[in-house]
Amino acid sequence: MKTRNTLLAQARKVSATGVMALCIGAGAFVVPLVSQAQDYTSTQRQPIDGVVAVVNDGVIMRSELNDRVAQIEQQAQAQGGSLPPRSALEAQVLERMVMDEIQLQLARRANLSIDDTELNRQLRSIAESNNMNLEQFADAVEADGMTLAEVREEIRREMLMRQVQQRQISQRVTVSDRDVERVLEQQMNQSSDQSFVEETRARHILIELNPTRNEEQARTRAQEVRQRLQQGADFASLAREYSDDRGSALNGGELGWVRPGQTVPAFEDAMQSLSEGQVSEPVRSQFGYHVIEVEERRRQNVTDESRREQVRQAIFQRRANEELQTWQQEIRAEAFVDVRL
Repeated sequence: MKTRNTLLAQARKVSATGVMALCIGAGAFVVPLVSQAQDYTSTQRQPIDGVVAVVNDGVIMRSELNDRVAQIEQQAQAQGGSLPPRSALEAQVLERMVMDEIQLQLARRANLSIDDTELNRQLRSIAESNNMNLEQFADAVEADGMTLAEVREEIRREMLMRQVQQRQISQRVTVSDRDVERVLEQQMNQSSDQSFVEETRARHILIELNPTRNEEQARTRAQEVRQRLQQGADFASLAREYSDDRGSALNGGELGWVRPGQTVPAFEDAMQSLSEGQVSEPVRSQFGYHVIEVEERRRQNVTDESRREQVRQAIFQRRANEELQTWQQEIRAEAFVDVRL
C-alpha cells in the first residue's frame, strides 16, 4: 500500500489527498557552506536551510519542500510513473503547501483543534478502508519510510483544514424548499417508481487546474492516469498519489454511494454513462479533470420524507463543492504570499 500522498505528500495527490487519487520516502537537501576552522587549515560542508515561501506570518522552509518532493519522486519511481521537470514539480508542490498553510492559519485563529479520540477514529477508518487493522497499517507506514507519528500529524492537519472548510462553506450555501422541489420533479420525470432511488458507488481521481498547471497540462495528466489504469495499475494507489480531491484521495478516491443531483452535471452525466467496472475518459468540470470508475449500482427504497432530506443534502453537497473552490481562490488572493523559489 502506498500511503504517502494523502498522508504525507498530498501534493499528490500533484496531490497526494496529485494526485492521482484525483487525490497521495524522504530526502534531505543541503546547501554547501564553506566554513573556516579556527586554524584556517580545513573546510567543511554544513547543511543550511532557507525560506522558499512566506505566507502571512508563517514560512515554508526549503527542507519541508524537499521532503514533500522527495516523497512524490520516490512514489513515482516505485510505481513507474512520470513526473514533470523538477522546477515545475517544486512549483506545484509549493502551491499546495501554501494553500495548506493559509487554511491551517485560519484554523489556529479560530482556535480549532482535533482531539486524540477523533484522530484515532479517523486513523482506524483509513486502516479499515485499506483492509488493515491498526497494527498492519503501522507496519505499512513504516515500510513506506514514514513513522506512525508523522502520519497522525498529517491526518490531524487534514482534519483541521476540513473543519475550517466546513465552517466557512456552511455559511455561504443555502438550499431552499423550491430547490428541493425542482430536483424531485426532475427525478419524477426520469422514473415512474418514486419509492426507489438509483444509487451509484463510484470513485474518482481529480486533476485540478492551478497557477502552475494549465488546461492542457491537467488534461494530459488525467489522460496519463487513465492510461495507467488501462494497463492494470491499482486505482486506489493512483488516487492516493495523484488526486487533488483531498477528502476522497485519502480513501483511494472512494466517493461512496452517490444519488442523482449529488454531483455536478458534467460528472453525473459521465458517471451515468458508464457500465459497472468501466473507467471514463477524462471528464472536465469546473474543478478540473476527473477520471471516474463506476464500481456498482443499486436501487434503494426510500420514503417521501427521507427522499426529500436526501435531495436537500445532495444539493447542499454539490453547491458546497463549488463554493469551496471559490473560497479557496479568495483566501489565496487575500493572503500575503512571497514565493522565493
